[in-house]
Amino acid sequence: MFVDYHIHTEYSDDSDHLMEDVVKDSIAIGLKEICFTDHVDYGVKPDHGDPAMRYYKGIPVLNVDYPNYFKDIAMLQEKYKGQIIIKKGLEFGIQSHTIHKFQKLFDEYPMDFVLLSIHQIEDKEFWLNMYQEGKTIEACYDGYYDEMYNVITKYKDFSCLAHMDLMRRYVDDDADYFEHSYPKIKKILKYLIENNKGIEVNTSHVRYGIKGITPSIEILKLYKKLGGTIITIGSDSHKKEHLGFLINESKDLLKSLGYTKFCTFDNMKPIFHDI
Repeated sequence: MFVDYHIHTEYSDDSDHLMEDVVKDSIAIGLKEICFTDHVDYGVKPDHGDPAMRYYKGIPVLNVDYPNYFKDIAMLQEKYKGQIIIKKGLEFGIQSHTIHKFQKLFDEYPMDFVLLSIHQIEDKEFWLNMYQEGKTIEACYDGYYDEMYNVITKYKDFSCLAHMDLMRRYVDDDADYFEHSYPKIKKILKYLIENNKGIEVNTSHVRYGIKGITPSIEILKLYKKLGGTIITIGSDSHKKEHLGFLINESKDLLKSLGYTKFCTFDNMKPIFHDI
């Protein structure tokens, strides 16, 4: 199966790839199943209709327009039935103090799949260097993994951790600081496995200039060694040319590491497929 489980559309404020165009483009390159995972980042982004609007370079910074988002997915599922399987999901950029907002959102809208990401801490954005400012690289990783563990032990309604070592994108493209962070990473992976949660292989590392796949080979090996089996593969697509990127090559990599299955999801339950 050729599937892509991390896709952004015009419903994310950092993409203008129209949802129906994503479907058409996915069919054109042979994808058999896709999952939409547009951004929600409470704490740094308001919902539609919230008077506390934020702007970046004159563009509104907002969470997903949920009613229209899920309405459009349902329409596309029906329109393209028999041509491609379309799953409904979101990418939750959770922080410790925003968990209650995500719980309310999850309880309101049925989903197939939820990616959990740590994009910011204490409302300090990684991509704007707000969180990293004044910290050593080691301190950045320590805080990042501490927040990740705190969130996953308090919030249960997610499927997989997205781009688990995302901090690499912002502090050092050439090193992953795996040895430094090993105790924290191991604790996180063990908790995920014990609670039937997974991780994703995210193929966006190439366009961000990161040396090595995300998460690192070391994390993928450790997850396998500890007994982890739930793993998805996604391009983190924001544009047409991102769709399906390195998906099949990632399956080959997983196979070389001893994995025999990868997952899709339905109604928040993993479905295992042979690699």
